[in-house]
Amino acid sequence: MIQTGAPIVALVVLVEKSLQRSWQDAQDARCPGCKKGAPFELVERELPSPGRGEVRLKVQACGVCHSDSIAKEGLIPSVPYPIVPGHEIAGVVDAAGEGVIGWSVGTRVGVGWFGGHCGRCEPCRRGDLVDCRNLRIPGINYDGGYAEAMVAPADALALIPDELSPVDAARLLCAGVTTYNALRESGARPGDLVAILGIGGLGHLGVQFAAKMGFRTVAIARGVDKEALARKLGAHIYLNSQTQDVAAELNKLGGAKTILATVTSGKAMSSVIPGLAVRGRLVVVGVGADPIQISAFDLIMGSRTVVGHASGASIDSQDTLAFSALSGVRPTIETMPLERASEAYDKMMRNEARFRMVLTMGA
Repeated sequence: MIQTGAPIVALVVLVEKSLQRSWQDAQDARCPGCKKGAPFELVERELPSPGRGEVRLKVQACGVCHSDSIAKEGLIPSVPYPIVPGHEIAGVVDAAGEGVIGWSVGTRVGVGWFGGHCGRCEPCRRGDLVDCRNLRIPGINYDGGYAEAMVAPADALALIPDELSPVDAARLLCAGVTTYNALRESGARPGDLVAILGIGGLGHLGVQFAAKMGFRTVAIARGVDKEALARKLGAHIYLNSQTQDVAAELNKLGGAKTILATVTSGKAMSSVIPGLAVRGRLVVVGVGADPIQISAFDLIMGSRTVVGHASGASIDSQDTLAFSALSGVRPTIETMPLERASEAYDKMMRNEARFRMVLTMGA
């Protein structure tokens, strides 16, 4: 347990944006000399106390995700600066606020992209919690996991199984739940042909989940260098998009019931749609800048569907962790201590991580 009153170390983005004040006013008020996209700064802060319905976590590990650039680079106007990034958090409950039921001090828990819901909007009332119109995201709406401790709503918590280490659990709370939940909601059944487009941070987990779920798993990537890895992860078939017509090859196999698109290229996603089976589904989880272009003929003649899929609520994260512990699915990660967060972030942004960077907070 963290001693009450003791300072904690946190990595913050010291940028403030205000609709009412100029940048210079904001800098003078809270962040002298800082600017948009400013470097991380390691600081000591007062230990936060959980409010009603909240818990405090002693953070053990936090993944570094491309979405952390939302806070780092000021990509949306609602980020409250200064902010501690990080939404792939594994730790231990250190204190519980008033009204918290079911979570006790010492319990291993994680928090992912889903950082709390309002319970009042129409999506929440219909049970679509991850689509909450007032969704809270750690590291974007409130201080996240690049710190020794953080406070989170109790409804954001997922139980971490004993079989998973903190560093593995952290990465599964974003890329893991995104791919696992998308596959189990895709409509594919064991024995169906399922293709994973892209073998990166999302895709290397998607291949593992697909194989462990009993799908006939096809891995699709550029070049021959990833074939050995794809097969090691569980792929039954590998397609090289540089030398093969992927859609034609999928049709030779009977067509894919599901294609999970983890890449960020709209062009690459567009090219595989004709490879879907009748009533097949392209499930998009990768975010890119270029549009997906779809032929009406390809959609209508095969009654095919293209859908987007959000990651999932906290219970979906908990299911992902439980399935991973049971089946042996693990992320490929590289760890760095919190003090090297800037280095880890830069490596991730340069696409040099294989495949995911995770910050560790010591004992």
